[in-house]
Amino acid sequence: MQEKMPIAIVSDVVCPWCFIGKARLEAALATHGLTDRVAITWLPYELNPEMPEEGMDRTTYLNAKFGPGKRKEIETRLSEAALESGVTFNWSKVTRSVNTRMAHMLIAAASTVQRGSEMTAALFKAYFQDGRDIGDIETLVAIAVELGFEETAARDELTNDELRESIIGLEAHAQKVGVTGVPFFIIDGKLAVSGAQTPDVWAQVFQQVLQGAE
Repeated sequence: MQEKMPIAIVSDVVCPWCFIGKARLEAALATHGLTDRVAITWLPYELNPEMPEEGMDRTTYLNAKFGPGKRKEIETRLSEAALESGVTFNWSKVTRSVNTRMAHMLIAAASTVQRGSEMTAALFKAYFQDGRDIGDIETLVAIAVELGFEETAARDELTNDELRESIIGLEAHAQKVGVTGVPFFIIDGKLAVSGAQTPDVWAQVFQQVLQGAE
């Protein structure tokens, strides 16, 4: 049986470009018949590591980060970029900027049973389309239960200090090796791709990796 090509994705679930980048990668994999030939793992990155655990009003956060009145311009640009990828944002529902550490803990826990991609997809949808507060433990437990995970087990993972320290360590490692923005993709442990690249760029990447494997 042929070994699957590993793709590690450094990402944050409140990063709209990560949501777009995920969709673009998946489209490219499908186009080139590679969907079942890759093994995707998700690595944590916090865009806002200093975000209070309870989060904050999103407009207040964006005004502080980009300047007053920029929110609509940013959201319009993102929605336009997302169109060809089939990604939709429901900006009217995204009212909170949240702390994502527990969300990353939930992805890591799901990854131990090969369901990290499924959990990541659910969290992107919950935040950007349903406007749910994915920084809240009860919301995260509910999302886990919706995916068929046991409630007590999900709650245990989200309060697991060892898992929390593991996430902090993985984030520190990403910064140490030079990841300064997300999404960031590591293909076959060798090739790094930064940003939400379009399918045509991915076609070139796949060609390069597959030629190198011959």
